Amino acid sequence: MKKKHHVPTNFITKLISVYVRLRFGKIDPMIRYFYRDTYYCKLIQLKYVFRDYVFKKKYKVVSFSGEFAPEFLFVIPFAYWHYKNGTLLRTEGAKYTNEMYFFSPDHREVYEVRTNEGNYNYETPRILYSHDYDMSKWERVPYKAQFKNDVYVYDKPILIVANRYNTEWEGPPISFFSIPMLQYIFETLGKHYQIIYNRPRANQIVSDTSDVIDLNEYDWIRENFPEVLLVEDLYKENRIGANNFNHFQMCVYANADHFLSIHGGTSALACLFEGENIIYSAKGPEHHFGCFNSVYEAMAGTKVYLAKTEEQVKNYIAQHYLPKT
Repeated sequence: MKKKHHVPTNFITKLISVYVRLRFGKIDPMIRYFYRDTYYCKLIQLKYVFRDYVFKKKYKVVSFSGEFAPEFLFVIPFAYWHYKNGTLLRTEGAKYTNEMYFFSPDHREVYEVRTNEGNYNYETPRILYSHDYDMSKWERVPYKAQFKNDVYVYDKPILIVANRYNTEWEGPPISFFSIPMLQYIFETLGKHYQIIYNRPRANQIVSDTSDVIDLNEYDWIRENFPEVLLVEDLYKENRIGANNFNHFQMCVYANADHFLSIHGGTSALACLFEGENIIYSAKGPEHHFGCFNSVYEAMAGTKVYLAKTEEQVKNYIAQHYLPKT
């Protein structure tokens, strides 16, 4: 994800920048500007004090064209807060987001693609990363209760292995489950769980700032681990009648309590459904800001285990996903 500065330049933002420079001057500038963004977002929310807390009429239009992760982390909980507050008028998002905003009285899919510029929506209380997750206008969205079903139920508990193999920061993939790692996961956990594997292809999701690359693992899984179910195969059947791939993922995930996922939108989606989630993240601003054990866990009360190496992933599997003897 390429980071750019998008704060409008005016006297107020210059003052905020000076304050942040004085208080957090030793922090890497590429990280420090998220501190500035946090203060700017908080300042903008002051405009709405009377409409949000006094008049409380339906007025708020929450519109977002950025990436998957910040939408789940910040935008939808903000919209849900307005819904619960009685002030939500309308929501706007990318294609295939209607079910994500199931509570909205009027949701419109107005964006064809997701963009990095769309992440910098200062009308929300937070964007991307923050040193302050004390968000007053943020409400947990009950996705598990909404999408749990009797269709995707098996003899063994479900384990979702949510992988990705995308370009990162304009370079090659960094955080992903390699085929040798997948083999370890399937061999170690297959007898204890009904494993469901998911790595969306480019034609199944709305494109954003990263390119989806083929890991060439689908046929390998079918040949070597036929007991592992593939989300894309289940979607072809679509026994639940989901309206789109995003909707389908949420129906399958809602029946699981154990997840293995990857840094970014993949892990954010897996954190929406309670239970436990081992997240593999080799690098990223999330580490500096402690996102995984703060706002990621807050989304559904999910217990997150952050692994920065494949060895740590294996250790967490042994500690938390294998039966105690």
